[in-house]
Amino acid sequence: MIEAINLTKVYSGTKVLDIKDLKIGKGEAFGLVGNNGAGKTTFFRLILDLIKADTGMVLSNGKNVKGLNDWKYYTGSHLDDGFLIDFLSPEEYFEFVADVHKLSKGDLEEFYINFKDFFNNEILDKKKYIRDFSSGNKQKIGIAAALMAKPEIVILDEPFNSLDPTTQIRLKNLLNKLKEEKQLSMLISSHDLNHITEVCNRIVILEKGKIVQDKPTNENTLKELTEYFAV
Repeated sequence: MIEAINLTKVYSGTKVLDIKDLKIGKGEAFGLVGNNGAGKTTFFRLILDLIKADTGMVLSNGKNVKGLNDWKYYTGSHLDDGFLIDFLSPEEYFEFVADVHKLSKGDLEEFYINFKDFFNNEILDKKKYIRDFSSGNKQKIGIAAALMAKPEIVILDEPFNSLDPTTQIRLKNLLNKLKEEKQLSMLISSHDLNHITEVCNRIVILEKGKIVQDKPTNENTLKELTEYFAV
């Protein structure tokens, strides 16, 4: 579903991303790991056409994402708080997202029911703006909104950040359930090696913008990743 071809990005004369060829298939749970500055967020921003590549392209369902809108209707994403409209309440924001995707009131009610445990009575009916929530609860709002329209592709950058332990477990369970259904392609970055190996069936390591490892997850993956980053 996603293919990066000769994709590069340069900032201030430094090449921060250099991916020759990378394919992510339909229904794949794809994990991206790397130290700060490895190029993970840059890669996701290029996939979402938020920044301009210096060379190459990103294809979504065989079409270049640059300048097109089709892929936006089957792609959900949350990279950071900038994806939220923080002067709205959560309910107003969810209604806005539902309207963009032409979801019905019934769809929205179903969404609230499905995410009730994930919200843990900390999001809805609080009578305050998104900007007044904690960073963890903002994260919940963004992740839930990314999944609201049941997209074909979801891109989450460090989704476990700021979440309390209970919500991290609930998020892992939710993502694993979606993975088992094999209807959703998930692209997830994380510094937490435990979480990402539990959720993703393929892990790519980025180092200084380049792919240095690309392997399916198995019972040894966590140990191998820990040893790699311990050096």
